Amino acid sequence: MELASYSDYAVRLVNTEEPARNKDTLTSVEAVRELFGDSQQAARRATDSDVTRFRSVRARLRAVFEAADDGEETLAVDLLNSLLLDFPVSPQISGHDFRDEDGRPDWHMHLADHPSNATAGYAAIAAMGLAFHLTGHGVDRLGLCEALPCRNAYLDTSTNRSRRYCSDRCATRANVAAYRARKREEAERTGRSAESAQPTTAVTDR
Repeated sequence: MELASYSDYAVRLVNTEEPARNKDTLTSVEAVRELFGDSQQAARRATDSDVTRFRSVRARLRAVFEAADDGEETLAVDLLNSLLLDFPVSPQISGHDFRDEDGRPDWHMHLADHPSNATAGYAAIAAMGLAFHLTGHGVDRLGLCEALPCRNAYLDTSTNRSRRYCSDRCATRANVAAYRARKREEAERTGRSAESAQPTTAVTDR
């Protein structure tokens, strides 16, 4: 697995909350465990105490995306560096996949699970993955959905740096809203033009 792919951990955690909609799905240890995906061994270490700790890490990761979205490049890097210092990683070479019929391992870099607790392990992986994505693709590749009130985090992997929404659903909703707004403006302009074109009736005294 490429280290940059670990950045999905950060996106998954950030998007468990939608502040503008007052929604939060990170409310139980089961929700914490679901974030680990296939990493069941790491997920089993999660306890009720990790719910609060995960929320704290989530707020810090969202701050990174907010700074990047606002064009505050240095701030985004500083915030991410702070996470990297607080949650160091343990890199190791892994070869659990095979590259040929002879059974030779496909050696690649892997981030080992942190042994202390579930939050430390998840945060270390998420922060390092986000750091690799940021340095490899640029700070402007970290964004927040423009389809209000969504504001979900996303990673722009488009070839022309054009992504503005977290999903096709939000993109469609935003495009429909923009289309309707244009139609309203056109209707208003047409109405004003029709009114100005109406002949005036002169009133004369008799």
